[in-house]
Amino acid sequence: MQPSAIRQPRDYGLVNWIGLWTLYLKEVQRFIKVITQTVLAPVVTTLLFFAVFALALGGAVRQVGGMPFIEFLAPGLIMMATTQNAFANTSSSIMISKVQGNIVDVLMPPISAGELLVAYAMAGVTRGFMVALAVGLSMLPFAEIRVHDWLAALYFVFAGSLILSLIGIIAGLWSQKFDHMAAVTNFVVTPLAFLSGTFYSVQQLPPFWYAAAHANPFFFMIDGFRYGLTGHTDGDVLVGAVALGGVALALWVLCHRLLKRGYRLRP
Repeated sequence: MQPSAIRQPRDYGLVNWIGLWTLYLKEVQRFIKVITQTVLAPVVTTLLFFAVFALALGGAVRQVGGMPFIEFLAPGLIMMATTQNAFANTSSSIMISKVQGNIVDVLMPPISAGELLVAYAMAGVTRGFMVALAVGLSMLPFAEIRVHDWLAALYFVFAGSLILSLIGIIAGLWSQKFDHMAAVTNFVVTPLAFLSGTFYSVQQLPPFWYAAAHANPFFFMIDGFRYGLTGHTDGDVLVGAVALGGVALALWVLCHRLLKRGYRLRP
């Protein structure tokens, strides 16, 4: 056999772009194939929240921060749906792969921990943006949604989706059965989302709870996105942007270390 005919190991370079892109597309196609469940269902759920709270609390009659309540409510609901679905995308993908035993299909190819992390996280961000767009468009007939600051709106959607995607990766790695995943959703994600100023202004809270709200990253996501759409804010937008960036960086480092160790992925 001639030396030139000997098969040599493939050199992927510093980044295996083919593997990264393939895994990202696989994760995106996974939720697009069931788009009724992954994108349209959150639209219906969010519209129900919108209708109930708008009717119960006065709708356009009640004012919050000098604006109609429905205009105050809409950005919070959009962000809540965005973050919850970004979390669901990564957590369910990893958890189901572990339960079905096909997680090995992801671990065996020459894909590094960093490439796995980018693919999973960006797929979650993609679903978050799709849900945000779908929910926002569905609310247009009922609330006046206009963008006050495009940069702020896009940044906080991205930061919120990324943070929840990373939390979803951690939850998916940690969970060994669906009860574990339900516990994270019911006792961590949902309470933080509901206690973040989605349905009310934190300015109305007593001092202790006002301070506690500012320790909740969901508050900065919703408050920043609300500023991006309406110009109204209950906190400091710059502080919120920096805080979310710090949280995202810390979670990114943690996720990378867990994936590199193969935490609960390998026997």
